[in-house]
Amino acid sequence: MRKMLNTLYVTTQGAYLHKEGETVVVKVERENRLRLPIHTLSSIVCFGQVSCSPFLLGHCAEKDVAVSFLTEYGRFLARLQGPVSGNVLLRREQYRRADCEQASAKMARMFVAGKVANSRVIIHRATRDHADKTEATGMEQTCQTFSRYAKRLLLEDNLESIRGIEGRTARDYFDQFNHLIVAQKDDFIFLVVIGGHRLIGSIVCCHLFTPCCITMPGPP
Repeated sequence: MRKMLNTLYVTTQGAYLHKEGETVVVKVERENRLRLPIHTLSSIVCFGQVSCSPFLLGHCAEKDVAVSFLTEYGRFLARLQGPVSGNVLLRREQYRRADCEQASAKMARMFVAGKVANSRVIIHRATRDHADKTEATGMEQTCQTFSRYAKRLLLEDNLESIRGIEGRTARDYFDQFNHLIVAQKDDFIFLVVIGGHRLIGSIVCCHLFTPCCITMPGPP
């Protein structure tokens, strides 16, 4: 069976998670509210006063299901992870390359080249499909700029220079971002800040979105 990497988020205060056979059961006020097969989950995230039975924790570790505990407001507390397996020789080589600036720059160059190419494709597609609704001239110039960035990346072997190109790509892309919004103008994303800490990332929208920020006081 294909594992879909689902995550179970438990936010109901006072909830208790325990194991029954090969399932995870969420109990609230001595009543079973949810039952899920363990093999369909990749992780469980518990917010606030949510507890788990030792047998469930052991079973999750055995089945490679990570269990994380956060405060009610989203601050990370702890994480339970089972045994990790892997190729020791591969890990050693990864550490060697991480310590080698030339090897790191080579990999970073490929990652940034992918970002530049994807950004260019998105803007070029918007220019092609919605020429009557977008600032075509400015977006075409941005596409040309991205092409120059891609050519420059082929010659760069300095990690800081590669990071600089990545930053300029992001800047140029978001300069044109508002022109990419040609529909669903009323869709938006919530960014909730509690006590100066960014807490909640986003609400999934249809295609593109307009940012919105809501600030709330922190907990007493």
